[in-house]
Amino acid sequence: MFTRSLPGATALTLVAAMASAAQDDITVGMALEPPNLDPTGGAAAAIDEVVYANIFEGLTRFASDGSIVPGLAESWDVSEDGTTYTFHLREGVTFHDGTAMDAEDVKFSLDRARAEDSTNAQKALFAGIESVEVADPQTVVIGLAAADGAFPFKMAWGDAVILAPETADQAATHPVGTGPFAFSEWVQGDRVEIARNDSYWGEPAALASATFKFISDPNAAFAALMSGELDAFPIFPAPETLVQFDANPMFRVMVGSTEGETILAMNNAAGPLADVRVRKAIAHAINRMEIVDGAMHGYGTPIGTHFAPHNPDYVDLTGQSAFDPDAAKALLDEAGQTDLKLRLALPPPSYARRGGEIVAAQLRNVGIETEISNLEWAQWLEQVFKGKDFDLTIVSHTEPADINIYARPDYYFQYDNPDFQALMTELEATADPAARSDILKTAQQMIADDYVNGFLFQLAKTGVANSKIEGLWENAPTQANDLTAVRWTD
Repeated sequence: MFTRSLPGATALTLVAAMASAAQDDITVGMALEPPNLDPTGGAAAAIDEVVYANIFEGLTRFASDGSIVPGLAESWDVSEDGTTYTFHLREGVTFHDGTAMDAEDVKFSLDRARAEDSTNAQKALFAGIESVEVADPQTVVIGLAAADGAFPFKMAWGDAVILAPETADQAATHPVGTGPFAFSEWVQGDRVEIARNDSYWGEPAALASATFKFISDPNAAFAALMSGELDAFPIFPAPETLVQFDANPMFRVMVGSTEGETILAMNNAAGPLADVRVRKAIAHAINRMEIVDGAMHGYGTPIGTHFAPHNPDYVDLTGQSAFDPDAAKALLDEAGQTDLKLRLALPPPSYARRGGEIVAAQLRNVGIETEISNLEWAQWLEQVFKGKDFDLTIVSHTEPADINIYARPDYYFQYDNPDFQALMTELEATADPAARSDILKTAQQMIADDYVNGFLFQLAKTGVANSKIEGLWENAPTQANDLTAVRWTD
């Protein structure tokens, strides 16, 4: 074999260059593939997990600690009566196709989201908007029907990101945003690829590219991390194997909190479940810790209402629906439902599939039989979320501070309580933090009293990453894999 040696200085220079060239790509695992890539036109959390803060941005955004910080708006003013918000947009922002982002795009996006024919999954975020006016290319004036101290919070959701009218229709398959990464390719059934946006208005991303790879099987996810096929899995689907990663210096295990209230949702308008006694019986039939231990290997915090335990306004109401099978049987007898059979529809996540088997056994112990159907995510969205064709289902609601969904009579669990709806209207018009706290505590108690759903546990964020990666979110204040601060270290 013929070889040629390099001069000493040249060899040293080459070695130094190779050493200083830190890795600048990452492959991130996700358990679920998004049904589309438009966060303003779909309810699946997996959409935001790919595009939030990476491809799309809003007027405001969630920081890693859950605080609301400026996004495409560098600042905003609020009128004395709290009904007018004036957002001042950043200069020099462009979409990934090179066109300028200005106030007209903001008006288009908000008007589109609140339109009568809007497919936005969170139209309630925009219900209070009466007008969106363009004062000049960098200034948007939004008029509200009533004072809303939470409006900057609402504008931080993925459902409120800014799109251009020229490319909005293609967002589902080829999203064009303003973020630090631009869409590259979607190989359906396998992965989505994004690349650094070199024309980004803010701090450029350290990563040149990123791939979101979809692996639903927990065993395959474990193998992909161990083999190096994946660099990180921020919401790892096999918590039982975390101890193996924790003992391996090649990996870092991240255990944090999420906004994911995991519930046994009940169709409040469906036959026997319209009776609060039946819903209360189901709540008392559930042993939360058995579900947390059996389905999540101990990762998760029991909840007694639809509110995150890490929120300062949280009320611990788990005792109100404590595990009490005798009480459950008595309630079913009182309601004349001693031979009850219900349908339990389960989406793909392991917390649902594993938890569903445990819940079915617990319900059987009090005399309730369940017919389990395992649905793919698209089926669940169509049949359960949209079609309301179910009795029971298990799902994590990962949207932040979303107790207001109980004020929507047409929401999939079909809870219709005018008193709760009035309470949420009052909350929207209240700016004083202490008063808002009191209202939120009352709201938690009200849905617990009505046993709207079986409240199970707060989903923990259990992630695994290569130990040389920094900047991944440990907690999940919203449903996102924000890569804007992610980098490799030496």
